[in-house]
Parts: sequence; C-alpha cells; structure tokens
Amino acid sequence: MQEKKIKEVREELMAAEDSMLPFFIRAYENDMRSGVQKLIEQARKRMQKLLEEQERTNRLWAYEREYGSYPNICGIDEVGRGPLAGPVVAGAVILPKDCDILYINDSKKLTAAKREELYAVIMQKAVAVGIGMASPKRIDEINILQATYEAMREAISKLPIKPDILLNDAVTIPEVDIRQIPIIKGDEKSISIGAASIVAKVTRDRLMVEYDAKLPEYGFASNKGYGSKAHIEALKKYGPSPIHRTCFLENILGE
Repeated sequence: MQEKKIKEVREELMAAEDSMLPFFIRAYENDMRSGVQKLIEQARKRMQKLLEEQERTNRLWAYEREYGSYPNICGIDEVGRGPLAGPVVAGAVILPKDCDILYINDSKKLTAAKREELYAVIMQKAVAVGIGMASPKRIDEINILQATYEAMREAISKLPIKPDILLNDAVTIPEVDIRQIPIIKGDEKSISIGAASIVAKVTRDRLMVEYDAKLPEYGFASNKGYGSKAHIEALKKYGPSPIHRTCFLENILGE
C-alpha cells in the first residue's frame, strides 16, 4: 500500500476530532519520516491538553457532586454590573448530571469566539436555561445591586423547571425561596455557574452589538458599554444615549 503524502497526513490530523487522536497516533507512529513524526508529536500534545482540560473540568464539578442529592442544581451568574450603558444580564443554567461539556470557565477568561461556541453547546445540552435583565432605567431607579438581584430572580423565573438548589456567584439573592449556596469566584469553581456566566455574557454582548447599529457613535460593539477612553470621549461630545445609566455618569459628566 502506497504511503500517504505528509500533506495528506497533516490534513487528516487537522480534521481529526479529539476522540480520534489515539487512532491517528497508532496509525502513523511507525512512519519514521520526520514530517510524520512531527505530526505525531502534535497529536500527543493535543491529547495531553485534552487530558488536562478533562481534569480541570472534573474539578469544576466539586460543588455539583457535593449537592448531588438535589435533582436540579442551578448555577446563577450575572454580567454587566460595571458598564456605563446597557442592561445588567443574569443567566440561570441547569446542566444534566452526566454533562460532558469541556472548556467552560469564567466567561471573562474565554475569547469571544470560544464563548459563542460554548453558548451553542450549553443551549443544546442544558436541562434548562433562564435569562433575566434589568434595564438602565431600572438600574437608575433602584441601584445596580438591587437591579442585579432583580435580573437574577427573573432568570430563575424563566427556567421551565424549578431548581432544587441554587449555586450563586458570590451573592445571596433576596426574596428567593430556594436554598442558595453563594460561592466566591463561583464562575471559576462551579461548572453550572460558569455555564450561566457564558450564557449571560453572550446574551449581553449580542445585545450591545445591536445597540451599536442604532447608536454607532459610542462604539458599543467594541466596548460593550464599559468606560473605555473612546466611549467617555463620545459621551462628552454627544451626551448620554437612552441606554446610558445616568447614575453612573455623574463623575464623568459633572452632573
């Protein structure tokens, strides 16, 4: 049988899913061409990174295992407490107990492309997802902390099934009759909270891109409402937009 060209072997490795890497290595490890051996080394490094990610993800299940007697464990997280514009968004996610999603992490530690990829997988595999929001006007009315709680309660209410326990990122949500476990830096320690973080972040980022199309002068697509230098300059030039949080602008605009 004629040997495959190295280019063909490289293309095969590039197309191989993670689960196929051991088969790829076995198929070509006796091919002593230096180019093929380099590809074998790449495949082994991929397998090592995969193993490390599986171990990291397994550690993220510690709280879910600890409270495993509860049928529906829900992770809660929010994004958007700090921006000058746009809503605060909360996500609530219940994952199946045999969930096999890798790479979930604090959404801030992931690239935008990876968040989008994981968002699609979470929405497909989750038992239930709920999203809640509090508008800039509402933030001005009741302050950012109370608006965050309100968004979290809405996210819980939007779940198609009621959770049996909540794993929250750091906070205890008032006016909720479900047991809550606040976890400091929970989006780095709990798979469910990390998933909620990703859902909330992608939802909010997409919304800010939509606002950018209507209000292009503020650069919302790139700054997502946070106080970048260009955003603050635009505020001083054009004044606040309908989606700015007035209570956040007093020091900036001297109001």
